[in-house]
Amino acid sequence: MDMKKAATAKALALVTVLVFGWSVVMAAMGHAALIAVAAPVLGLTVTQVLHGARRQTTPVSRDRVEAVPDEGDGTP
Repeated sequence: MDMKKAATAKALALVTVLVFGWSVVMAAMGHAALIAVAAPVLGLTVTQVLHGARRQTTPVSRDRVEAVPDEGDGTP
C-alpha cells in the first residue's frame, strides 16, 4: 500500500471513530431521537468504508481497447 492510500485509510478510520464516538456520547446523554435519525447514516458509512477497504479480486487491465463499430449500424 503506498503512502497516499495509507494516509487516506487512516483519515477514514479517524473520521469513522469520531462519528461513532459522537453517537455514543449523544446516546449516553439521552438523545435517543438523534441516534435513531443517525443510525441509518452510520450503517451506510460502515458499509461503504468496508466495501472500499476490500481488495479487488479481479486484475484491472491497463491496456486501452479501441471501439470497433458494428457492421450493420449504418456508419461509414
